[in-house]
Amino acid sequence: MSGHTGDTGDLFSPEDLEQMARLGIDAEEALRHVELFSNPPPYAKVIGPCRVGSGIRTLPREAEPWLLARFEAAARQGRVSKFVPASGAATRMFKELLADLNENGVGEPSPEVRTFFDNLPRFAFYEDLAERLDLEDARERGDRRAILEQLLTARGLGYADLPKGLLKFHRYPDGARTAFEEHLVEAAEQTRDAEGVCRLHFTVSPQHEALFVERLEQVRQAFEERFDCRFHVTFSSQHPSSDTLAVDPSNRPFRLEDGSLLFRPGGHGSLLANLDSLTGLGWDLVLLKNIDNVVPDRRKPLVNGWKKVLTGQLLAVQDRIFRLLDRLDSDEGLVNTTLEEAARFADKELARKAPEGLAPDELRRFLVDALDRPLRVCGVVRNQGEPGGGPFWVESRGQVSLQIVESSQIDPEVRDSVLAESTHFNPAEIVCALRDRRGEPYDLHRFVDPDAVFISSKSHEGRPLKALERPGLWNGGMAGWNTVFVEVPDETFAPVKSVLDLLRPEHQD
Repeated sequence: MSGHTGDTGDLFSPEDLEQMARLGIDAEEALRHVELFSNPPPYAKVIGPCRVGSGIRTLPREAEPWLLARFEAAARQGRVSKFVPASGAATRMFKELLADLNENGVGEPSPEVRTFFDNLPRFAFYEDLAERLDLEDARERGDRRAILEQLLTARGLGYADLPKGLLKFHRYPDGARTAFEEHLVEAAEQTRDAEGVCRLHFTVSPQHEALFVERLEQVRQAFEERFDCRFHVTFSSQHPSSDTLAVDPSNRPFRLEDGSLLFRPGGHGSLLANLDSLTGLGWDLVLLKNIDNVVPDRRKPLVNGWKKVLTGQLLAVQDRIFRLLDRLDSDEGLVNTTLEEAARFADKELARKAPEGLAPDELRRFLVDALDRPLRVCGVVRNQGEPGGGPFWVESRGQVSLQIVESSQIDPEVRDSVLAESTHFNPAEIVCALRDRRGEPYDLHRFVDPDAVFISSKSHEGRPLKALERPGLWNGGMAGWNTVFVEVPDETFAPVKSVLDLLRPEHQD
């Protein structure tokens, strides 16, 4: 496809250009998508896994009071807010159950389906199901289809088509809570300012936003009274301008029957624009966590405590960065001690090592560029064999840095061996700093690795296609950020990828 480079007229008709203009998609960007399918970027050059003492730090207990005090001061000032990607549908949570339903619930159930039915009363949505049919009678008769229809389809609770955030995860004496509600409860402890305001933002699918708003209004008064706070909650969706162009197996733009182009949602990484836009609301320090990673109340003190400690750690690192940048600005004579201290800090604390042999003015420019970036502190847990990636040392464009790498970014020929050597898993918690030392927001798009894309095989109306996902929000989307990895307890990480995960001890307290 190299013949199309830089020439959209060879590939796109005037009607195509009009379609893209309506969506807010730049034609040159769409052309770049086609080029990426034909010439995919190389896999991430993984040097090795991060380990404790080599890319991952542990925080001494004696530092916790000091870090907590830094967090509390920032929270009281209204600097701390919470960002939750919540657009994911629950369909994949019920993959095995949907397969059983499609077979009319007859025949021998799979081990997963059997586990689900054997433990049905333990799920927080059991009472809602029981209002719709006699569950004990259906279970005695072995009528799996009746139960699954009421749980999964629009005839009943419709769980298979709901967003994951609106499923009931945990049971309490006063009623069950959805994952969305658990994030509200967390925010009451994590983001409350001196006026009692708690700021949260959820990214949701457009068709589900009304359901989230409805649920918020159902619980708002009770939660605000119980936790003595006021929730300021906003919602957004992925913008069509972040969609990516699909291609056919020959890497030509995929066209619908009417001849128009097929654009698909650009994946998790498209949410970077949503995060970036929140600086316009004054957002500064952001607690970032997926919608399904929540725990019941009894386990929240540990989760909340670590979130505060991680935020305190971010503030401590940020303070050092800001002071060094001020000195690099003011020391007109490029005092050697300032350069040495800044270079040592960039290397030891941020894994940004200055090249050898730089002249003082060159070293100063390198250090300013290395330090003056968005900052994130990521809490990582020990690898428990879960699918996915983790923290790694990665080389890109001659520089080695700390990165979160998904398994799909690693060359399949070495993937198993690389992952087998890793000791820690994807972040349980991420704390982000979006503003520079002058209080101005960073342009987050400047720090994306545009080559860290994902290409997958899909289909549309029975026709095969290739789909492109933008660099993942905390993978390539934050590749240029300064990153600090901190080991946190395993108990702080409780994602729900399958409905059976809700039977784990961390969700059954």
